[in-house]
Amino acid sequence: MVKNPSSIPRNTDQKQFLTILSREEALARFEAALFPWPVPTETLRLAEALGLALAEDVVAQVDVPPFDRSNVDGFAVRAADLVAASDLQPVRLTLNMETIACGSLPQLAVLPGTATAIATGGPLPRGADAIVMVEYTQPAEGAAIEVWRAVSPGQFVSSAGSDMARGEVVLRAGSVIGAREIGILAACGTAQVTVARKLRVAVLSTGDELVQPGEPLQPAGIYDANGPIVSAAVTENGGEAYFLGAFPDDEARLETAMREALDSHDVLILSGGTSKGAGDVSYRIIGRLGQPGIIAHGVALKPGKPLCLAVCDGKPVIILPGFPTSAMFTFHDMVVPILRRMAGLPPRVDAQTSAQLPFRVPSELGRTEFVMVSLVQGRDGLMAYATGKGSGAITAFAQADGFIRIDAFVDHLPAGAQLPVTLFTPQVKVPDLVVIGSHCTGLDLVVGKIARQGISVRSLAVGSLGGLAAAKRCECDLAPIHLFDPQTQVYNTPFLGEGMELVPGWRRIQGIVFRRGDARFEDHAAPEAVEAALADPECMMVNRNQGAGTRILIDQLLGQKRPDGYWNQPRSHNAVAAAVVQKRADWGVTIGPVARAAGLGFIPLTQEHFDFALVADRKERVAVQAFLAALLSPDMQEALERAGFSRAC
Repeated sequence: MVKNPSSIPRNTDQKQFLTILSREEALARFEAALFPWPVPTETLRLAEALGLALAEDVVAQVDVPPFDRSNVDGFAVRAADLVAASDLQPVRLTLNMETIACGSLPQLAVLPGTATAIATGGPLPRGADAIVMVEYTQPAEGAAIEVWRAVSPGQFVSSAGSDMARGEVVLRAGSVIGAREIGILAACGTAQVTVARKLRVAVLSTGDELVQPGEPLQPAGIYDANGPIVSAAVTENGGEAYFLGAFPDDEARLETAMREALDSHDVLILSGGTSKGAGDVSYRIIGRLGQPGIIAHGVALKPGKPLCLAVCDGKPVIILPGFPTSAMFTFHDMVVPILRRMAGLPPRVDAQTSAQLPFRVPSELGRTEFVMVSLVQGRDGLMAYATGKGSGAITAFAQADGFIRIDAFVDHLPAGAQLPVTLFTPQVKVPDLVVIGSHCTGLDLVVGKIARQGISVRSLAVGSLGGLAAAKRCECDLAPIHLFDPQTQVYNTPFLGEGMELVPGWRRIQGIVFRRGDARFEDHAAPEAVEAALADPECMMVNRNQGAGTRILIDQLLGQKRPDGYWNQPRSHNAVAAAVVQKRADWGVTIGPVARAAGLGFIPLTQEHFDFALVADRKERVAVQAFLAALLSPDMQEALERAGFSRAC
């Protein structure tokens, strides 16, 4: 039952997002407050104008070509002289005593019954109205030629102004200058053009926790990724980015930096400090920077709800959410159209394709949601796997091929739905090899080896069971699995479906990880350690995601018990180790190499088989053969052993 919103107590000191605007309304309000915008212009030489947009129409000052010219090597003739020419009855023409080359001005007219030799690009002489190709002629006695092919008037002739006529608009304002446009401008004699100057965009990061790349990472600190990402995205969209650094949540210092940035730039973009929390100060400053101030604060987007849009004395100020994925989605969806319009650039045209969802994708009603997806080739077309890494994931953009949009009034997309996918690149790039299933750090070694051979690999960690389902649907080449069948006491083989083969991988030890010195685990075997952990209500565990082989092992270990932390379900071995190292949990289950790298105590549980379910129909593919060769190579076996794995028997 949904409560009446008026009956829900509110924290009056935290007026968080009391007015949430739809994406469309927020964008409309922002545009209305900002435009019309006087596009800044500058006049540049052609070479300097590459990638910029023309600020005004370009009119041809001369005809192109400036004269009638030949398109082929041959002879300038009168078409009427050759009406009867044929293989059986060639026509004889007397040659004029000149040859017209490029850049040479004809001196003799072509009279009836005569012809003049001419090179490609040579100006047409007076009297001639066509060119006969040299291949359809042969020399004749008495400085003459015989022609055995009739021609029509204008054949192989480019008339003056046929490409561009004097006074014709050859490029319109807003055209982006590329190599082809440079050629057009040069051909009509244009040496410099008036273009829309690149927008000067100031980029600031905010937050006490931010550390610049290259500096030591402090406790509870994170490296500033948003500053470099936003700066690069500005450059990709035709702006000139000036990254001014990261600023702590000090209102006075940040206000000074924002004022200075607005004084010398066209646009100010910040990331973080927009969530209206006690430490978020960016949005508070805007009201003091100019009118009308904040236009929208809180947009019904997912990710991206905390977006803040403002205009201060005619200049846009944008505060992006702090999480990288939220920041980039809102930037590309809400900010890029504004920047391009301000810069006189045409709207961005995104490539799209169609793909099918293999799984149900839930969504939150009331917010337009963008879900990044990775594309793989299925049996009947492209399949779109939701990345599911969350708005704080920085790798999501790099690993995804595009995104799907879920309307605000939809609460989920069903499995099997066929949907449009907006691509991050101009075209779909289907990888050479697709690996879907369980993840292991050893897999990174094998994938890295074939990637260095120029083979593109898509590796999606969805758990062993999810990998087997993908293999059954022919959506991958290989599914990494580590599943134990209690009935047969055999790993992996009993789980193979029809059309699958087992490729042995390696052996790895799964075990309990804990911080060294913890008396509940130190010097205990696994059963005693688990018993001690379950007996202590203060002892918190960290689990693994459903569908993972490790999750099955954990559930067998716990039986029906659900200790504190059971529903904390990260998707990787490294995340389990991090939770224990950072004291957010006291124990979990992961693999030996990860425990060793994290400096954790380790109690072995079982040696498991990490193998690959191979889709048999794909076995002979070049990329699959390369993977198998890399896996079995002596140097890879040695690398796996050095990493803490053992060979398959």
